[in-house]
Amino acid sequence: MISFIIPTKNEEKVIEKILTCLSEYKGEKEIIVSDGGSTDKTIEIVKKFTNKIIGYKGDARQTIGQGRNAGAKIATGDFFVFIDADVYVPDINNFFMKIEKIFESNKNIIGVTVPIRVLKDQENFMDKVVFSTLNLFHLILNNYFKIGVAAGEFQMIRKEIFGKTGGYREDLAASEDYEFFRKISKIGKTYFIKNLTIYHTGRRAHKIGWPRLLTEWALNTLSVLFKKESYSKEWKVIR
Repeated sequence: MISFIIPTKNEEKVIEKILTCLSEYKGEKEIIVSDGGSTDKTIEIVKKFTNKIIGYKGDARQTIGQGRNAGAKIATGDFFVFIDADVYVPDINNFFMKIEKIFESNKNIIGVTVPIRVLKDQENFMDKVVFSTLNLFHLILNNYFKIGVAAGEFQMIRKEIFGKTGGYREDLAASEDYEFFRKISKIGKTYFIKNLTIYHTGRRAHKIGWPRLLTEWALNTLSVLFKKESYSKEWKVIR
């Protein structure tokens, strides 16, 4: 069984698209939404698709790591799929059939990721350049250098691996996704499946611009790698 885990915060504009997509998956599944305190219609929409909803009750703003870990705590699947609320998976049944075959054929593979692109009707030239480069970077590091790297838009792992690693670092405001995949690659093989693709809105880059976003990505990645803390103290919500 696959446990789909989605962290949310005021996602009423996009959440129905991915929930509809996941509902079309014919395999055994559960859809878990870990909400960080939405004040819009997110929960109202989510309830049409699943009753596995976790609401954050803390005073401080929830980090994405906290949201993902909270969802994982109630997940019962053999595989955990962590995805963002603004993601779309094309031909979902064929997509996961191919992934499951990869896991079955190689027991040493503990986590996989795939290429990311912006939705075709929203994609611009810089989106194509950046994500083509980023996808190549992920391919090389995962498949050849045995260094786990994967963005939070899509990470799929074996259930038992999550428990061994302790999950995502909840103190990181950013780059918790890369830190997590790098951590699991120390105990097993991570793999980049180059012939599958997921799509997302690209909303952060479109809102603040690629120069600023690339700078923030780089600073957070390097800070977590060398200082063990994120450069950003808060990852601003873009909706």
